[in-house]
Amino acid sequence: MWVNGDDRCRVVHVGGEMDIDRAPMLYDALHAAITQPGGAEEIFVDLSDLSFCDSSGLNALIHARQTAAEHGRRIILRTPPPQLRRLLEMTGADTLFPVTDS
Repeated sequence: MWVNGDDRCRVVHVGGEMDIDRAPMLYDALHAAITQPGGAEEIFVDLSDLSFCDSSGLNALIHARQTAAEHGRRIILRTPPPQLRRLLEMTGADTLFPVTDS
């Protein structure tokens, strides 16, 4: 997981498997991007290299979304893999996140 971008747009790149062991790292990276003073209004989570995400990873995304809303910022999911798209749809969380494939 790594972060790049500027004050207009921050990108958190996520790869591999997002499970109970790695979900706290995802939340911590998103929390840092969200709460950075003068930081970007939009935080993209690039999921193009993600191979698996369980409910722990989804929970980290949902909590980060709530934190972002509290700070007047927005989380956008970029290129979520089919498995995560299904998880989002099955749980109804697909309505919580804008999704882009670019």
